Amino acid sequence: MANIYEFKLTKRNGEEFSLSEYKGKVMVIVNTATGCGFTPHYEPLEKMYEDLHDKGLEIIDIPCNQFLGEAPGSDDEIHEFCTLKYKTQFDQFKKSDVNGENALPLFTFLKEKQGFKGFTGKGSTMFKAFMKIRDRNYKKNPDIKWNFTKFLVDKEGNVVRRFEPTEDLNELRKAVEELLIK
Repeated sequence: MANIYEFKLTKRNGEEFSLSEYKGKVMVIVNTATGCGFTPHYEPLEKMYEDLHDKGLEIIDIPCNQFLGEAPGSDDEIHEFCTLKYKTQFDQFKKSDVNGENALPLFTFLKEKQGFKGFTGKGSTMFKAFMKIRDRNYKKNPDIKWNFTKFLVDKEGNVVRRFEPTEDLNELRKAVEELLIK
């Protein structure tokens, strides 16, 4: 597939959803987990969604249980946790893999467009050490390294940037705001 709008996702209720419905919008696509040290990212993501949704932002939340089993619940349990604890309003889709042979095709596409470029931000030194233990060659492959990796897609459907979970969420917000005014 050559275009992000060709991809379809499955909603929590099993319905198919085409990303073409978001043509002309800025998208943040994120793999999430409810039991992760980065789970508090839901709070600034929700704040950004509340502030910028009416200006054209969509957040696509795809729970993933591939990283130490940090998203063990059912789709409904995950959704209930997120809406009760973080009051999330953005779309949450069916739990899916982001790496490996069962990876959601969307994530294979995203990784091809924006490979891993390294960790920056608070906690990146510790996270680099952790990743060396898990995968000595982590720097050399485009795989998603952990939960809350975010991909930024512009209004034309181009995957313009990848934000690792250690990166400052204010940087993501600035990049989203810049794309919204273009």
